[in-house]
Amino acid sequence: MNEYVKSDLYRYTGRTDSRAFWGMYRHDRTFRWQVAFRLAKTGSIWGKVLWKLNRMKHEIDIPLETQVGYGLYIGHGGPIICNPTAVIGNNVNLSQWTTIGSNGGGAAIIGDNVYIGPSCCLVERVKVGDNVTLGAGSIVTKDIPDNATAAGNYAKVLNYNNPGRYIVNPWEVN
Repeated sequence: MNEYVKSDLYRYTGRTDSRAFWGMYRHDRTFRWQVAFRLAKTGSIWGKVLWKLNRMKHEIDIPLETQVGYGLYIGHGGPIICNPTAVIGNNVNLSQWTTIGSNGGGAAIIGDNVYIGPSCCLVERVKVGDNVTLGAGSIVTKDIPDNATAAGNYAKVLNYNNPGRYIVNPWEVN
């Protein structure tokens, strides 16, 4: 099993065994999409076939060019829109109706252990630090520092109290 697929599986179930894999693959269409995404990025023929089959059935638009770290967790299956120039770190949670976009330059750079709440928009080349929580409906137009909880339209840092609490089963990157 691909290391990225293992890390995603671990984020969902806390396990990496084949029983957990087949259970998730059979019952969770978002996880099936992630397996296709991860395998297609390796360039394997099987990955490209799965990618073609799964891409049209989902409301997740994360292009293969997007850099995505270990342990991606997508809650509620989307819809999610992501610019190909975005960089997504390790152990990131993407909630439904998330948009990571750009009109001109590059898109957001998202750190490790980041929870992005429902209906968030990250606009242009903003940097979201490590261990950050973005509240539901936030519009992020400016950088968010490490270890912060931010929310609002336009997102502002609210506090620095335990922001990584929503990251369950984080994958330990060697």
